[in-house]
Amino acid sequence: MSENAIRTIVVVGGGTAGWMAAAACARNLGKTCAVRLVESEEIGIVGVGEATVPHIRIFNNEVLGLPEAEFVKATQGTFKLGIQFRDWARNGDRYYHGFGLVGRDLGSVPFHQCWLRARQAGRATDYADYGLQSLAAERGKFLPGANDVPMDSPLRTIAYAYHFDASLYAKYLRGFSEKLGVVRHEGKIVQVSQRAGDGFVDAVVLESGERIEGDLFIDCSGFRGLLIEQALRTGYEDWSRWLPCDRALAVPCARVSDPTPYTRSTALGAGWQWRIPLQHRTGNGYVYCSGHISDDEAAATLLANLDGAALAEPRPLRFVTGKRRKFWNKNVIAVGLASGFMEPLESTSIHLIQMGIVRLLDLFPDRGCDPVLAERYNRAVDFDYDRIRDFIVLHYKATERDDTPFWRHCREMPVPDELQEKIALFRHSGRFYRDGEEFFAMHSWVQVMLGQRIMPRGHHPFVDQLPEDEVMKFVDHVRQVISNCVDAMPAHQAFIDRYCKAPAPA
Repeated sequence: MSENAIRTIVVVGGGTAGWMAAAACARNLGKTCAVRLVESEEIGIVGVGEATVPHIRIFNNEVLGLPEAEFVKATQGTFKLGIQFRDWARNGDRYYHGFGLVGRDLGSVPFHQCWLRARQAGRATDYADYGLQSLAAERGKFLPGANDVPMDSPLRTIAYAYHFDASLYAKYLRGFSEKLGVVRHEGKIVQVSQRAGDGFVDAVVLESGERIEGDLFIDCSGFRGLLIEQALRTGYEDWSRWLPCDRALAVPCARVSDPTPYTRSTALGAGWQWRIPLQHRTGNGYVYCSGHISDDEAAATLLANLDGAALAEPRPLRFVTGKRRKFWNKNVIAVGLASGFMEPLESTSIHLIQMGIVRLLDLFPDRGCDPVLAERYNRAVDFDYDRIRDFIVLHYKATERDDTPFWRHCREMPVPDELQEKIALFRHSGRFYRDGEEFFAMHSWVQVMLGQRIMPRGHHPFVDQLPEDEVMKFVDHVRQVISNCVDAMPAHQAFIDRYCKAPAPA
């Protein structure tokens, strides 16, 4: 082991981000590094990130090695096949952003190009009918995949994620981490100690006077960014000109029906409402723009649109969408809300935590924290944030709603050039080019652009090289295969009951 190797990692802050970071560091670096986590029970956690994307399975299974059924039970979890959007392009509209593929490409021709030609001929049904996850979500079905089907069956590999109680997830990861040797320190940090020569953080001091020293610090202290901002003055890039919502209210309500295998996002007058079904309750929230609705009006709107009885008072959250100017500064890496915030419209908050941790493990430094590593890390995380931002902004910009000042503002606001180019290209002929390794792939962009009523004027000329009847039969065959596969899947609740039913909470 090198004399300059990192021997102590200090995670500042608990919650989902803190315990994900501690768990990953302990499992992958625990033989050579001590991992310590500082949190205060007096400081609450945001804890609203209950919906995820399929990449969480890589983190849970491969990075941590968590048993899926145990994890789902411990977090009152359910399964997620995508997101249902209501009233976004127009009042009364409904569409799905399902995980995974939609349809099947015909040679080199993307499936949606075939669908566009069939639609122009009046022979295609709703685009969601051709995606296994979307149609299964609509019918309340779920299956994680099947081994007893042909290799080319859509049932063979199914992309899915989870809904779970974020506070229970943090609690579960805490137990997992402590078994791996992570030491938790309770208390408020009152001082951040920095080295005189280079400004590196060398310790945090608690209210009790305890001094906790470390070689590398992971800042999971939430919006305030105790290390990355308050100590290092890193700076913040404000994105509110593109993402105008700046507040949220969150409230759980009683479960009144079997949980749906999807998250629901409903556009309201000054923002949107989420609905996340768990085994023991349903999570709800209203993300809104304070310039267009008061907090009291937002609370009344949220409480009037719950499935069941509210189980608490709505909990407020204020934020400024954007990102830190550096995510890795000196020997501090910001993860979670300390690194930036994008509203939970596409359930990317926990994914960004995960990617920050995984990239840190990949570029793990010694005590010198070579700027070459930090620069590469910052460029990679910058790219993740920027491209996810554009995808979320798309939902607001591509609307035909003009029933409230908020939606008129969203329709008319300028957007980043890269997003405007994507919209223009797709509107021309349904074409899309993925920007490098950006998180959301073509199938995601196509579903949302079509769902938001960006209908291409034409289609790719390759489709016209095929006989029309062949294209129509192909599109119809895909729809029938998907429908048959969904028919074979069990109900979402039935699968939970058999595989991972959680005990009733105390």
